[in-house]
Amino acid sequence: MRINLDGIHTNLRFSAAHMVIGHESCGKIHGHSYIVDVEVEGERSGQFGFVIDFKVLKDITRKICKSLDHRVLIPYNSPDLNVTYEDDKSIEFTLLDCLEYKLPKQDVVLLPIESTTAESLSTYITEKIVDEIEDTDTLSYIEVQVNEGIGQGASYRKYIEH
Repeated sequence: MRINLDGIHTNLRFSAAHMVIGHESCGKIHGHSYIVDVEVEGERSGQFGFVIDFKVLKDITRKICKSLDHRVLIPYNSPDLNVTYEDDKSIEFTLLDCLEYKLPKQDVVLLPIESTTAESLSTYITEKIVDEIEDTDTLSYIEVQVNEGIGQGASYRKYIEH
């Protein structure tokens, strides 16, 4: 059985700035109002016969969205990014060996990904959700779609190994 969380109607969203390093137009810092949809497939189980408790799944997803909300998303694992200075207050980095940035640390999220595309963000969020779910024994997969706007997004499906 499958259950779905529609990000628009369940308020699973975040607004963030990012750049797609090296891309002609998306390489500049810009932002999106992201919407996150979640799908889970599994067997019904437990006292109430849930695939997964909607409240638990929404709470986990909202926590992840909140951690990204109103931040600049930096792909820490990008081969084109070089962090040149970091302390408690600021972070300085260069992109493509020529673009220099200095931002307040509180405004930045360093993500362990190579790019901040919708594709990479959907993978990142899916993995975070899987890590946060206490019991995945009856789940088959979790899929997250990250939409950069209505009608434009990318999804990643993680099959749960038992």
